[in-house]
Amino acid sequence: MDTLCVLSTSHAFTRLLSLSRASHPLLRHPTKTLGFCSPKPPPAHSPTSPRFRVTFQCPSSAFPAKSQLYDADEEEEEDEYEEEEEDDEDVAADEYDDVTGDMSDGLEQSDDEIESSVADAEPSTRPEEFKWQRVEKLCGEVKVFGEEMIDDHELASIYDFRIDKFQRLAIQAFLRGSSVVVSAPTSSGKTLIAEAAAVATVARRRRLFYTTPLKALSNQKFREFRETFGDDNVGLLTGDSAVNKDAQVLVMTTEILRNMLYQSVGMASSGDGLFHVDVIVLDEVHYLSDMYRGTVWEEIVIYCPKKVQLICLSATVANPDELAGWIGQIHGKTELVTSSKRPVPLTWHFSTKTSLLHLLDKTGKHMNRRLSVDYLQLNASGTKSYKDDGSRRRGSRRRGSEMSYDDSNGNMSRRPLSKNDINLIHRSQVPQITDTLWQLKTRDMLPAIWFIFSRKGCDAAVQYVQDITLLDDCEKSEVELALKRFRIKYPDAIRETAVKGLLHGVAAHHAGCLPLWKSFIEELFQRGLVKVVFATETLAAGINMPARTAIIASLSKRGDTGRVQLSPNELFQMAGRAGRRGIDEKGHVVLVQSPYEGAEAGCKIVFAGLEPLVSQFTASYGMVLNLLAGAKVTHRSNEPDDTEASLSGRTLEEARKLVEQSFGNYVGSNVMIAAKEELTRIQKEIETLSSEISDEAIDRRSRKILSGPAYKEIADLQEELRAEKRLRTELRRRMESQKMSSLRPLLEEFENGQLPFLCLQYKDSEGVQQSIPAVYLGKVDAVNSSKLKHLVSVDDSFALNAVASEFEPNVVFEPSYYVALGSDNSWYLFTEKWIKTVYKTGFPNVALALGDALPREIMSTLLDKTELKWEKLAESELGGFWNMEGSLETWSWSLNVPVLNSLSEHDELLHKSEAYNEAVERYKDQRNKVSRLKKKISRTQGFREYKKIVDMAKFTEEKIKRLKSRARRLTNRIEQIEPSGWKEFLQISNVIHETRALDINTHVIFPLGVTAAAIRGENELWLAMVLRNKILIGLKPPELAAVCASLVSEGIKVRPWKNNSYIFEPSSKVVDVVSFLDDQRSSFLELQEKHGVNKPCYLDTQFSGMVEAWVSGLTWREIMMDCAMDEGDLARLLRRTIDLLAQIPKLPDIDPLLQSNAKTASNIMDRPPISELAG
Repeated sequence: MDTLCVLSTSHAFTRLLSLSRASHPLLRHPTKTLGFCSPKPPPAHSPTSPRFRVTFQCPSSAFPAKSQLYDADEEEEEDEYEEEEEDDEDVAADEYDDVTGDMSDGLEQSDDEIESSVADAEPSTRPEEFKWQRVEKLCGEVKVFGEEMIDDHELASIYDFRIDKFQRLAIQAFLRGSSVVVSAPTSSGKTLIAEAAAVATVARRRRLFYTTPLKALSNQKFREFRETFGDDNVGLLTGDSAVNKDAQVLVMTTEILRNMLYQSVGMASSGDGLFHVDVIVLDEVHYLSDMYRGTVWEEIVIYCPKKVQLICLSATVANPDELAGWIGQIHGKTELVTSSKRPVPLTWHFSTKTSLLHLLDKTGKHMNRRLSVDYLQLNASGTKSYKDDGSRRRGSRRRGSEMSYDDSNGNMSRRPLSKNDINLIHRSQVPQITDTLWQLKTRDMLPAIWFIFSRKGCDAAVQYVQDITLLDDCEKSEVELALKRFRIKYPDAIRETAVKGLLHGVAAHHAGCLPLWKSFIEELFQRGLVKVVFATETLAAGINMPARTAIIASLSKRGDTGRVQLSPNELFQMAGRAGRRGIDEKGHVVLVQSPYEGAEAGCKIVFAGLEPLVSQFTASYGMVLNLLAGAKVTHRSNEPDDTEASLSGRTLEEARKLVEQSFGNYVGSNVMIAAKEELTRIQKEIETLSSEISDEAIDRRSRKILSGPAYKEIADLQEELRAEKRLRTELRRRMESQKMSSLRPLLEEFENGQLPFLCLQYKDSEGVQQSIPAVYLGKVDAVNSSKLKHLVSVDDSFALNAVASEFEPNVVFEPSYYVALGSDNSWYLFTEKWIKTVYKTGFPNVALALGDALPREIMSTLLDKTELKWEKLAESELGGFWNMEGSLETWSWSLNVPVLNSLSEHDELLHKSEAYNEAVERYKDQRNKVSRLKKKISRTQGFREYKKIVDMAKFTEEKIKRLKSRARRLTNRIEQIEPSGWKEFLQISNVIHETRALDINTHVIFPLGVTAAAIRGENELWLAMVLRNKILIGLKPPELAAVCASLVSEGIKVRPWKNNSYIFEPSSKVVDVVSFLDDQRSSFLELQEKHGVNKPCYLDTQFSGMVEAWVSGLTWREIMMDCAMDEGDLARLLRRTIDLLAQIPKLPDIDPLLQSNAKTASNIMDRPPISELAG
C-alpha cells in the first residue's frame, strides 16, 4: 500500500497572523522574538486566486526585470524529453515519491485520503482563534469532562487545517498507549505529532520531555512551545541553560536526558528526574547513525523506563522497520508510521554556465539527456561561449580548434572520453555564482538556501554577490531598522563584513558566526528579508528555515582523507529544506556543476536510495561507572578510601544484558547470520572458480582437447612468450629507472628559472591510468613553504627510502618530493616516479606588473596559506602520489595550465636524454617482439580450440571479479553491524579498576569514580582526574577557566586564510599547571593503550590565553582585534568552557574553593555577545 502525504497549499505550520498579540488584551502568551526584528508575515498566495505583485528594478540590480533567455529556455525544455520504454528502475528520489516497504506492524497513509484531504484542506470558516487559545480551551474541557474525551479529532481541532494522514495515524497510535516511530521526509510536519502528544500530556497534567541533538534546535523548540503552551508550562534544560526545569513540557538536549536516565536505570522507580513523565520525544532520531554521538540515542532507548511512551521522529531512512522492531523488543509495544510523500513536491534541477535544466527526464527515471557529457561536448564544440569569456577561461580559441569533437562529416566523434576530457567539459560548464543566481531570480525561485561546504566559501560567495540588489526599497528599510535595533541591543555581535550583503538580501550562516548573529539571520530569512543564505550543511540539521529553493554547490566535500562524495541521506536532508508548506506550490533543488562532478554524479546519488540506520554503540567511562556502581557512596570519614556503597551495582552479567540490547545487536541477530552464510557461499565459489583458471587447469584442459603435436607447439611457444614477457617487464623497469635518473637534473635547472609544465601519471583505485597536466613549482626542500617542509619531514606517511637498482646493485636511487599545481586546481605532491614527462614551455618566472612578486613566490605563498590536507592517490616503494584541493586564489593559475593535447611532443625535454631514448627503444623493440610472438601463436594448428579455453578462462575471471565485489559489499555490511560494545565495555572496566575509580569485583565506587560518573564529556575519567587534582585549588577564576579551556579545545583552530595571526598567550601559571597535567595525561594514555582503550584526552593551551583574557574582563572588540580565530570558533570555545565550569559546582567530591572559583568564572564568561538565546 502506498504511503502518501496530503498535498495542501493551505496547510501552513507558520500561521499568518493578522492580529498583533501585543495589542490585544486576550493574548496573554506573547510570542518570543529576539527583540530586534518586528514581525513580517511571509508571502503567501492561494492557488485558486490571482497573485498581484508590484515589480520594479532597483538601479543597482544586476538582473533585468524580464529575461528573454528565460522564455527561450522554456520553449527548448518543452520538447527536450523523448518517449522511453518503461522499465523496472526505481523512480527518482525514492524518499519523496515512494513508500518504504510494507510493515507488518506499521501504519501507512493510503491513496484514498488524497482527494478528501485536499478538499478538506481549505481554510476553516470558524471564528479566528490562536492555537494557544484552542489548546487552553481543550485543557479546560479535559479538566471538566475527564481524560476520556481526548482523541485524535480533539487534538486535530487545535489546528486551523486538516492534518495529514500519517500525522493522524501516529497520534492514534500514541493515544492507544504505544510508543511510535515516525519516518517521514524533512519538513513534512513530524513536529506536529510531538506537539499533539504534548497537548494531550499537558491536559492530563503529566509531563513530556522533548529532546533534540542541538542546543540551537532546543532553543528554537523552546520558543515555539512557549507560544503554544505559555511560559509557565514550558522549560529548557541544556548544558548551560536551565529555565523552569519542573515544567510540564521540558525541552532538552539528548545528552542531558541520557545522564538523567543513568540515575534511574535498573531501579524500581523512575527517579526524581523522571517524576510524572509519561512521554519522551526523540527528535532527529536518525542521529543514531552519527559516529560520535549515536550512542546517546541507543542508551536512552535502552535505559528508558518501560512505562514511558517514546515518540521517535526520523527523516526517511532505509530501515525504519528495524528501528521500530528494536524499540518494540526492548522497550514495549511500538508502532511504525511511515510516509515518503512530501507535502510540497520537489523538482530537481541542474545549473550549468549557460542554463538551468531539469536534472531528470520526463519519466523521472533517467538523467536529462541534455546534461550528458556527450551532449555537453557537442554543444561546447558548436558554441562561441569560450571566446566570449576569454578573460576567465584560458586558451579559448586554441581549445575550440584542438578539441576535435566532430569528424569530417560533421558527426560527433565516438572515441572514448578520458578523465581529462570529462574534467575539461565539466570545467567549461561551471557557472559563476551570479550565473546561477540570475537563473533563480528570473524563474522566481527565491528565497533560497545555498549550501557550500566551507565557511570560507560561504563568506566569499556573499562578497561576490553583495553588490547585487535582491531587496526592494521597503524591504531594505526593514533590514536597516532591524540592524539598528540589533546593534543597540548587541553592539559586539554585529558582523561588520556582512552588513553590506545583508542590506542587499544575501547573508552567510555557518559555525564561524556568532550564535546571536546566526539567530538574527534566521529571523530575517523567515521574514523574507534575506533572499539567499549561503550556509554550511549544519543548517540542514533540524533548524526551521525552509526556503523555496535549496542549492547544493558541490556533490562532494572535503573530509579528513580528501574529497568525499555526499551520501544520499545527506543530499536529501539538504534538499528537504526546499518547499515552504502553505506558501510554495512546489520546491526546487538545484545541483550545480562543479569541477569535480557533473549531472551523472548527481543522478547516481539521487537514484542510489537511502542508507540504513547503523548502530554506533560504544561504551564510555560514564556508562560503565553508572551501570556497575548503580548509586553513589556515602562517606564515613575524611579518608578518601573510607567508603560504603549505599546500593550495590549491577553485576557484569546484568550490565552485559543491558549493553547487548543495542540496536547493532538487534540488527545483527537478524541480518548477520544471512550475510555470513552468503559470504561463505561466495568465497567457496570464488575458490572453486579460481582453481579452474589456474595455469595447471588450463594446461590439463589443453592436453585433453588438443592433439599431441598441436599441444606441444602451443606449449613451447607459450613458454617462449612467458620468457619474452619477463624480459619486456625488465626492460620497462630499466626504462622507468633511467627516466627518473634523467628527470632530476632537468628539474634542478628550473628551480630558479621558469615554471615548466609537467604531465603527471598514475593509476586510480580502479586501475585506470590518469594523466594530469600541471605547472611545476619546485622541489619541496627548495619551495618557500615552511608548513609543507615541516609536514613532509615530520609525518611518517611521507617517509622516503633509498632504493637499490634491480639491475645495478651498486647504484642507489634516493627519491625526492616535488610539488606542482594541476589544471584541475589541485596541488600535487609527488616523486620522480609519477612524472611522465617535462615540457620546455611553462610560466615565465617574471613579475606580471612592476612591483609584483614573482609567480613562484606568489604560488608558494598560496600553498603555505592552504590548510594541508593531502589525500594519497597512489603509492610505491619510490614514494607516494598525493593531492590536495586548491583555493579560490589558485583557481586563476590553474586555468592557465594547458590541456595535454595542446602540448607538443617536440617540447618534451626527456627526449634530449640519450640514455633514456636508448632505454625506450630497447623496450619498444621487446614489446614488438612479444606482439610478433603472439601473432605466431594465433597461426598455429590448434589455436582455435586453445582460444576457446582461454576465452572461457577470461569469462570466469570476470565472474570472479563480480563475486569479489559482492563479497566486499557483504563484508562492509557485516563490519557495520558487528557488535563490539561488550568487548569495549570490559576494556574500559579494566582501566576504571586500575585507576581506583571503581572496584569491578565488589562494585564499590571510589571518589574519583563518583566524580567521573557525574561528568558530561568525551572522556569523563580524564576530566575527573584533572578536576580532582589539588593543583587547581590555588588558581584564580581566569586561570581556572584557561586550564578548563585546554581540556575542551578540540576542533578549534586558527583559520589559515586569515591575515591576522594574533592570539593571547596564557599566563605562566596556566602554562605551568598544564605542563604538570601533561605528565599525568601521558601516564593515563599509556594505561588506556595497555587495555586497548582509545578515548581522547585533550590538553592544549593554544587558545587558553583567549579564554583567560575574556574572564579577565577584556571586551569582545578588544579580544577579537587582529585575532586569528573566527568569532564563532572563539564563542564555541568559550561556551564549551562555560559548560565544563558550570558542571564543577554540581560535581560530588570536589573541593569547595574550586567549586566557588568555577562558579565565579562561569558567571563572568556568560555575557554578550556569546550568550545564547534561551527564549
